[in-house]
Amino acid sequence: MTRPTPGLLWLRLAVSLAFAPLLLTAPPPEGPGYAAPEEPVDSVGVGSLKDGLNVLLIIVDDLRPALGCYGEALVKSPNIDQLASHSVVFQNAFAQQAVCAPSRVSFLTGRRPDTTRVYDFNSYWRVHSGNYSTIPQYFKENGYMTLSVGKVFHPGISSNHSDDFPYSWSIPPFHPSSEQYENSKTCKGQDEELHANLICPVNVADVPEGTLPDKQSTEEAIRLLEKMKKMNGLFFLAVGYHKPHIPFRYPKEFQKLYPLENITLAPDPQIPAGLPPVAYNPWMDIREREDVQALNISVPYGPIPTEFQRKIRQSYFASVSYLDSQVGHLLNALDELQLSNNTIIAFVSDHGWALGEHGEWAKYSNFDVATQVPLMFYVPGKTAPFISPGEKLFPYIDPFDSTSEVMVPGGRATELVELVSLFPTLSELAGLNVPRRCPFDSFNIELCREGPSLVRYLNFTKWERDPYDSTRKPIDLVAYSQYPRPADTPQWNSDKPHLKDIKIMGYSIRTVDYRFTVWVSFNPENFTADFTDIHAGELYFVDSDPLQDHNVYNQTMGIY
Repeated sequence: MTRPTPGLLWLRLAVSLAFAPLLLTAPPPEGPGYAAPEEPVDSVGVGSLKDGLNVLLIIVDDLRPALGCYGEALVKSPNIDQLASHSVVFQNAFAQQAVCAPSRVSFLTGRRPDTTRVYDFNSYWRVHSGNYSTIPQYFKENGYMTLSVGKVFHPGISSNHSDDFPYSWSIPPFHPSSEQYENSKTCKGQDEELHANLICPVNVADVPEGTLPDKQSTEEAIRLLEKMKKMNGLFFLAVGYHKPHIPFRYPKEFQKLYPLENITLAPDPQIPAGLPPVAYNPWMDIREREDVQALNISVPYGPIPTEFQRKIRQSYFASVSYLDSQVGHLLNALDELQLSNNTIIAFVSDHGWALGEHGEWAKYSNFDVATQVPLMFYVPGKTAPFISPGEKLFPYIDPFDSTSEVMVPGGRATELVELVSLFPTLSELAGLNVPRRCPFDSFNIELCREGPSLVRYLNFTKWERDPYDSTRKPIDLVAYSQYPRPADTPQWNSDKPHLKDIKIMGYSIRTVDYRFTVWVSFNPENFTADFTDIHAGELYFVDSDPLQDHNVYNQTMGIY
């Protein structure tokens, strides 16, 4: 039997979407706990700094574009906004699957989930699909010291219980020691007892080890920057932050930035009438938390009480501000070490997170709120001028400082882009050869990429254009995502089905005009989708239905 390929899957989708251009004319509807690395940095040889630019890749967990630089006025994110003011910010960037391990493996290898065959947390791509190179591996092979701090790859089986060491990293990755307490009973409830809650603002001095994972990651990243400064060699440092991933365990003072009376509900908190059951995410991981269990919410659709919805949104935003403070300390250290003039900074999230839109919470869907992510690139001397000794681009800004001004992005790119483009983009920005585009069947090819470089959108006139996309117009650009389901109706494992349980795959295409999704039969044994067996469909027009509440798939199908 011919081995199925991701290209075949998307080709079938393209055929099923052949009518899509016609749809565009359709009528609109209505400190402590520090743990040192196992291996010293000093023993690894690196290339000379004069040979290129360093890279600082900041990866955030579950962060939707809820930032001041993306127009979210309520959220206080002055340090990330400051980074944006010296960067080109992509306004329409999308992940390829809205769950941690599949998304991270996808953008770190530059390949779609149908190529990595990582749809859950229980497959390692080098074993189950192909020995694909990763971004840090490519930089390592080109003379960089590659360093991982915090959550970069998803830990566990999907990265071989090693964060893909030694392939991707020069030394073993660092994980904060306090990470082990994230899901334990460390949240003081109204009964003064400790619980494993969803909403968990803490007094940092009272938690185990007296610190939190993201604080430890920042401290270790700064220590490594100091080390690399002394070595004067090229480095690729990836820093992965946990927040705002659940539980919302953050220093309690950040909750004060968001008085509950100022917190509104999602603009569309109801489940859309035309939403196919297979498309619904029953947010089971939220329901597992003790404070949510106490609400006795019906499964799968039962709404969260209004007041508790506000508390979730409050703590999500507070977690974002806590994250912002950590990013601020990290970037300030880059300045202090005089590394800002020779270090590319990329800032990205693995996927979004629903905050009550469509009656849903968390990720696990193909909606924009789950797939759209912040993405920005700072390139010294390109997106911002070089700075002189003593000057700073990224001085730390206190989120509690009410006098700080809201900063606007240095540049905005409105094109639809995908995270699979991160690999070629960073390669080109660093002056490395951009890996070739993957052919139709690339399972046996270790180094190639499935997305175009985004450098041409940064308005650098002297950078070469990617021939694959040099003639494409914005209206032609699309972003693909997909999500697996075990059944046509929501059940206990709908959010995170194991590979063997996947029966349906929702393939989604996002253009400037619409989001179109088809839920089709999927065979997990040979990784094939049957586009002749459509279980359900969704179609939302961007201009008339930006929140994706009015599914007109069935009405539109009746036209043809």
